[in-house]
Amino acid sequence: MDAACARAKAAFDVLNGRDRAWRAGLLRAMADELESRREEIVATADAETALGEPRLNGELTRTCYQLRFFADVVTEGGYLEATVDHAGPTPMGARPDLRHMLVPLGPVAVFGASNFPLAFSVPGGDTASALAAGCPVVVKAHESHPRTSRLCGEALAAAATACGAPEGTVSVVYGREAGTRLVRHPAVTAVGFTGSAHGGRALLDIVNSRPDPIPFYGELSGINPLVITAEAARERAEDIGRGLAESVLLGAGQFCTKPGLAFVPATADGDRLVEAAAAAVTKAEPPVLLNAGIRDAYAEISTALTAVAGVTTLATGGAYDGEGFGVTPLLLSLDLTEGGDLAEALTRECFGPLGVVVRYRDDEQLLAALAALEPSLTATVHLGRDEAERRGDLLTRLQRLSGRLVFDGYPTGVAVSWAQHHGGPWPSTNAVHTSVGAGAIRRFLRPYTWQGAPEAVLPPELRDGPAPVPRRVDGVLTLPGTD
Repeated sequence: MDAACARAKAAFDVLNGRDRAWRAGLLRAMADELESRREEIVATADAETALGEPRLNGELTRTCYQLRFFADVVTEGGYLEATVDHAGPTPMGARPDLRHMLVPLGPVAVFGASNFPLAFSVPGGDTASALAAGCPVVVKAHESHPRTSRLCGEALAAAATACGAPEGTVSVVYGREAGTRLVRHPAVTAVGFTGSAHGGRALLDIVNSRPDPIPFYGELSGINPLVITAEAARERAEDIGRGLAESVLLGAGQFCTKPGLAFVPATADGDRLVEAAAAAVTKAEPPVLLNAGIRDAYAEISTALTAVAGVTTLATGGAYDGEGFGVTPLLLSLDLTEGGDLAEALTRECFGPLGVVVRYRDDEQLLAALAALEPSLTATVHLGRDEAERRGDLLTRLQRLSGRLVFDGYPTGVAVSWAQHHGGPWPSTNAVHTSVGAGAIRRFLRPYTWQGAPEAVLPPELRDGPAPVPRRVDGVLTLPGTD
């Protein structure tokens, strides 16, 4: 680990001198190298995670797309926030010549996620956005898929070498002790983490104990509430019920955006919705979870939930009768109209194929229940036709509870795009900029201003003449190719 950090520190000095076109080419070369090793990577990941080759092929495609997406972000250049204020008079007196843009922080530590061995692990969004920013990366591989992490690390390193990148541009380390030491290492300038709230808080404590505290970007946990209004249930009860079950069961329920609580009106239409969801869960095969810790936590939390007063079991999926990390899917219910209480246990994330349906009487009861929830990564609402304009109170409450509000859909799945992000108020994340979308690059940059600098020492993006990137000149936004 110490050697990896030393190499990353030396690599940063080299990477800092490479231009954006070179960095974009590096990211595209990494995507190509992963594609060329697809068969071995997917087979290895399936052997370690039991996620299935179709899911893992899709995840590798997403991962390669994500690398190429950040190559486009780097090429476009708007993320630099390039700004030029020429010297001149102001109401406050003479202003010096000022040139500002964002520059890379330095070596970044990345903690791979258990549930996404590709898209949120060694070649995932944290790594892609850090490399796009110009920062070398040291990844702490997750113990759920060490061989997959090694293969992906080798692929990224091979592409880096082929592009003339310095040794240490990407490194992989293993083991929890290495992870702890990594966060403490003086060469590391930022940490990206995807995992449990408990693990994230432990690492954040280490970060805050450093002589020089550094940014910690954690994607942690959440219950991701999903609300169905009475009008939506009346219009499409069965479709929503089936979709809800599919979202809860997707990836064996091991998505950080899984809807853990579904609020369903206590009406006849709501009954039809619940029946459709229960039927889908009943047909579900018993999935295999990622590791013993997730399996044990699922057993503990599901047992605690079924013991909560007022909770009933709506549906039980196929029973797992083999050795290993298999579990039985569950759909539970709590009826607020019969005096049920949304206990703290019900608002705790349960990683795995379990969902809780909460039946509510009216808007007053629904809003009171939502007020008891901690913020999450997502919130979802299913509305009736032309109902949105009349549901301001509900939409405002859900917006305050989340970082992404999904309408008439399901939160599982996070598109890689310019408008996307993957965060929410604490404890879902602890940062404004998150691990998905173009804004992810902002985590690994810092602002810098040159005052009165000779043009020869300025970055090309800040020199006078046609703009190579979008920038603001004397307060006026200019596009590439304009003065």
